[in-house]
Amino acid sequence: MTAPRRCRWAKGESLARYHDEEWGRPTREEGRLFEMLLLEGFQAGLSWRVVLDKREGFRRAMDGFDPHKIAQYGETKIAELMADPGIVRNRRKLEAAAQNARCFLEIQRTCGSFAAYLDAFASRYQAKGGTTSPLSDALARDLKRRGMRFMGSVTVYSFLQAVGVVNDHEPGCFLHDTGSKTGAGEEKACTIPSPRGCAT
Repeated sequence: MTAPRRCRWAKGESLARYHDEEWGRPTREEGRLFEMLLLEGFQAGLSWRVVLDKREGFRRAMDGFDPHKIAQYGETKIAELMADPGIVRNRRKLEAAAQNARCFLEIQRTCGSFAAYLDAFASRYQAKGGTTSPLSDALARDLKRRGMRFMGSVTVYSFLQAVGVVNDHEPGCFLHDTGSKTGAGEEKACTIPSPRGCAT
């Protein structure tokens, strides 16, 4: 049986499976949105394959990507994670993960859901680009104002690709004509709330 034609980056079993089953598929599930946001933050400066291969290690070590639990991480937990070879051991990124979880929860409280927060931006800014876009630029600025770390425009654009806000499957890929429908779902997009910051 002939293998389907995929995006050029989807080389190897783990990347091909991720490409076929997850990447670019629209989601409004809050747990998945947070998981991908967290993992994209750890990717900064690394290849996605490295992070993907450690994904289950992250899941085990970081409470199943539960933002409520990660938001409570302090020095003792960070030190424990720094000794875990199953994850990316970078203190600044681990500390940022706890801070970003607090910000994620604050956005949920402010806007009702993180998905609605994304919708509020996606309805106003062009989503598609190359490695960044007007949407990723605007989101990165707002997330930074709220206190999130390791969330530059390139990282945010990768997140938008991963969760299907942007469909960047290459022409010729068997998934090219599927994917993003900005603002899909029954929730009404909120008005972009003013940044309130997140307690550290």
